[in-house]
Amino acid sequence: MTDSRTDFTQGSIFKKLIGFMVPILGALVLQAAYGAVDLLVVGRFGSTAGLSAVSTGSQVLNMVTFVMTALAMGITVLIARFLGEQHPEKIGPVIGGSMVVFAILSAILFVIMVAFPAPIAALMQAPAEALDMTAVYIRICGAGIFFIVAYNILASIFRGLGDSRSPLIFVAVACVVNIIGDLVLVAGLHLDAAGAALATVLAQALSVVFAVNLLRKRQLPFEIKKSDFSLNVHCRRAVIIGLPLALQECLTQLSFLALCAFINRLGLEASSGYGVACKIVSFVMLIPGSLMQSMASFVSQNVGAGNEKRARQSMLTGMAVGVSVGVVVFLFTIFKGDLLTGIFTRDLPVVQRGFEYLKGFAPEAIVTPILFSLMGYFNGHDKTLWVMTQSLCQTLLVRLPLAYYMSIQPDASLTMIGLAAPTATVFGICLNVMFYWRMTKRMQHAVK
Repeated sequence: MTDSRTDFTQGSIFKKLIGFMVPILGALVLQAAYGAVDLLVVGRFGSTAGLSAVSTGSQVLNMVTFVMTALAMGITVLIARFLGEQHPEKIGPVIGGSMVVFAILSAILFVIMVAFPAPIAALMQAPAEALDMTAVYIRICGAGIFFIVAYNILASIFRGLGDSRSPLIFVAVACVVNIIGDLVLVAGLHLDAAGAALATVLAQALSVVFAVNLLRKRQLPFEIKKSDFSLNVHCRRAVIIGLPLALQECLTQLSFLALCAFINRLGLEASSGYGVACKIVSFVMLIPGSLMQSMASFVSQNVGAGNEKRARQSMLTGMAVGVSVGVVVFLFTIFKGDLLTGIFTRDLPVVQRGFEYLKGFAPEAIVTPILFSLMGYFNGHDKTLWVMTQSLCQTLLVRLPLAYYMSIQPDASLTMIGLAAPTATVFGICLNVMFYWRMTKRMQHAVK
């Protein structure tokens, strides 16, 4: 049985959604702070080449992290669904089997990132001055990929149980360790980009140790047996739910990697400016990201309990919250974005290039909460194949073609390149509204 704090099927939707979302937001803020602190310390105490290396290398690491987070969403959705259906005995096999799957994926990523960092850096079209540093950053992060993946599994388990506070605690521990590591290794020992990568891996490792101990001490509504550590039917179901989301995230991140490569061709200042802007963008996207993660658990529990009306109300509440915050973020970003980029570097051309990109990207703060609330609603209904399909349409039909076209123009403007993101999002909202209308009609017909 779920207690009143983790039971999303009754009580005030706004209060429970905010109560569940705020710790997720806090955890995402701290995760974003990893890369931001790396970039800040390297920008202040390292070289411009090191700044570009961290910018490009962190794009690769972000792709891996976001894909693993999306795949782990299948675990979150199933745990929440089984709690809503009052079948906690099915949770153990979900977790045990998923650990086997993620261990295999981690081993594959380890080999790729450790053995082939230079080709990956070249594929990203890292500037020649930063090529070697980028390869070193990727190799070090690849060596610690097991910890990065393990963190995402543990976070998905807690959130599926309706507990978003515990992930906040152990990511806070990791953030503190990362800050200390950056100051010692980059500012103190002058290891530049390599020091930032080492600090990130160490922080993730300690975060996983802390999370495992926290999970072991907790009274859980289920048991995990040795027999659960197999590719069982519940594990396969979690993968089926999460795989389209992972593919969607992979393609989305590939589009951002391609965008990074487009901009890297414009020179070191553009590359560094875009890297700084991306760290600010990662903070801008935190509200929508936390909304989507919260929505999946919230909607899934209510669908399991047979309360479709409350699931829809949750989606609309999420949209209202996200857009309200997004308007404020949009105004500050578009008018005072240079203050934000100036936090990360003293190089004025880099500051201006970053601000230039933010001006185009700023509308994304308003439209993304609408899109992500819709996506979270569909994830909670196991409609992850559609979520992947609409993301493919956004990426392949709008975001990448538009960004590439803008990047090859004479005197290419980072503002126009940045505008590709909100344009694609508006296109995605239109697709999702049509799908929502169709799905609602089908559910009403089924009820009749």
